[in-house]
Amino acid sequence: MKKYDFDTLVDRRGSGDVKHAAMQQTYGRDDLIGLWVADMDFATPDFIVDAIRERLQHPVLGYTVEPEDFRPAIVDWIASHHQWEVKPEWLSYIPGIVKGIGLVVNCFLEKGDKVIIQPPVYHPFRLIPENNGYEVVFNPLIEQKDGTYAMDFEQLERICDESCKLFILSNPHNPAGLVWDKDTLRKLARFCHAHNILVISDEIHSDMTLYGHKHIPFASVCPEAAEISITFGAPSKTFNIPGVVSSYAVVSDEELREKFFGWLEASELAAPGLFPPIATIAAYRNGEEWRRQMLEYVQGNVDYVADFCSAHLNGIKALRPQASFLVWLDCRGLKLSHDELVDLFVNKARLALNDGEMFGPGGQGFMRLNVALPRQVLAEALERLKAVL
Repeated sequence: MKKYDFDTLVDRRGSGDVKHAAMQQTYGRDDLIGLWVADMDFATPDFIVDAIRERLQHPVLGYTVEPEDFRPAIVDWIASHHQWEVKPEWLSYIPGIVKGIGLVVNCFLEKGDKVIIQPPVYHPFRLIPENNGYEVVFNPLIEQKDGTYAMDFEQLERICDESCKLFILSNPHNPAGLVWDKDTLRKLARFCHAHNILVISDEIHSDMTLYGHKHIPFASVCPEAAEISITFGAPSKTFNIPGVVSSYAVVSDEELREKFFGWLEASELAAPGLFPPIATIAAYRNGEEWRRQMLEYVQGNVDYVADFCSAHLNGIKALRPQASFLVWLDCRGLKLSHDELVDLFVNKARLALNDGEMFGPGGQGFMRLNVALPRQVLAEALERLKAVL
């Protein structure tokens, strides 16, 4: 069994990566440890790079057809990891999950329609509908005593009216890293089905469950869920290939599928470029051992952060994610305003994190920390924070 290395430092500066190239513009300085953009600082797995490199041995990078193993690789991965039997015809390539939200919005919504989201949640869930001219309605999550969250179905019933046509679900949840249980997903599915609401289930972190948790695909929980949902997935987070844009949609309902996939095909949005299928096949056919070792390392980093906060960072609590490499830091114990909290992290500790306010109501006083990086860098970041506190 090959032992993969997650401790070696990879210098990404000069590669055009958002984490470093956009740091000055975002934070007003570029001397920060980058802990914000949700990709990894680990080297992309060799079996993916090798597959792309092998294709580059051919001197013509012309138009290509979809590889024969593209859909079977996705189908087999979903079946083996999530026990959901997906048919090849249920699949379509999409040019990114955030873009996919925009595609669904433009395909299915009409003027005056509303979109429901559950803050604190990944900010494009709000920005994409709003920027396309649609009202976003908040169904805030309820914070539990242990720092996790639950869905508020009573409030959902109150805010939902006949104009609410789309619900965007984060499954697993970003930024809190929650894995939703089957009963919660089934209850949500039946509510949305009864109110004729389409559901987008963003499941990009589904292959990154931690501490023995198990991801449940939304569309698999009951017939009602299958009838009203579009599931988005990708190997990009798990295998650190977001720049390749290897996303796909899964739609089991025939009527929804014909409308959405037909709309995609009409604008040639369902046709992947040369490299996304190659990277996807390599990841799903050869990546299980790398994924297992990566998650073990990430879980160690999560534990390191949680233990460090408990021992040394009075006023900051780390919520251990049930999935993903993103840690939701509760900094409300510091009793700082939003601007003071950002100044503490950026200008005093010289750390670049996502501030919780960008995730909407309920995010105030939190910071989102990316721990998918060598532990020595994570340790340096936490020591900086300890020093200024």
